[in-house]
Amino acid sequence: MIEFALAVFFLIITPGPGVLSVAGIGSAYGYKPGLRYITGLFIGHNTVALLVISGIAATALAVPWLRTVLAWASVMYLLYLAAKIAFAGSKLAFIEASRAPGVRDGLALQAINPKAYAVSTALFSGFAFMPEAPVAEIIIKIIIMDAIWVVLHLAWLWAGVTLRRLDLPARTQRGINVAMAVSMLLVVGLAVYAQM
Repeated sequence: MIEFALAVFFLIITPGPGVLSVAGIGSAYGYKPGLRYITGLFIGHNTVALLVISGIAATALAVPWLRTVLAWASVMYLLYLAAKIAFAGSKLAFIEASRAPGVRDGLALQAINPKAYAVSTALFSGFAFMPEAPVAEIIIKIIIMDAIWVVLHLAWLWAGVTLRRLDLPARTQRGINVAMAVSMLLVVGLAVYAQM
């Protein structure tokens, strides 16, 4: 169970579309809109977990055209996010939008977030610690995963809000934006490579 909790921690804390966008919303809009967005991500995260556990995700992703459409939707979103990050100007911003994203936006992101499916698949297909009671194991895994997920996403929101309050030099802010954009492009590159 400890190995599972450590895997959850390291798989969720690493930057992906969800946590980067949470930090960006915190940076651009503050805590209240960030919490609404996290609510949508949380509902979407658990929906993805249930789709993986039930096998529905595997069945849907076994359909080549659907897998391709979802993969390219993910790639396009990540390219959009990387562009927003890279061209954010002198203000430190992870993303930029004309309105504060909310619950619906969080749900939408999780539906096409390849990291969400990969993390859920890795966590629920591995780390068996109660093979004699698979239903109890799944329930315990969901509780552990959700507890860690909430804490880490709130930490990323706090980081975004904190960055908003810092008065960093324009060059430093730009360097951070470009480094984050490059990170997102690496994710895009991996997604494209996986489809080949």
